[in-house]
Amino acid sequence: MFTKLSLKNQVDDLLEQFAAFHQGRGDVTRAKLREAYDLLLLKVLSLLQDKDPALARDISASREALWDLLADPAKFANL
Repeated sequence: MFTKLSLKNQVDDLLEQFAAFHQGRGDVTRAKLREAYDLLLLKVLSLLQDKDPALARDISASREALWDLLADPAKFANL
């Protein structure tokens, strides 16, 4: 349970960083967002690989599509 809560908080934090980036707030860069995104995805994939390998594969295959949604201001605004 703690892992799920921790993961949810990390996702929420990352989404807030994207929102700030798209609104021109803060000093986060696109490169830093990509680094944080990649690290979070690696964490998710490592947690899933043994318990739900199919979901891990689907997430891995969707990595760039997910990034495109988050990195594009117009697409992000519609999430």
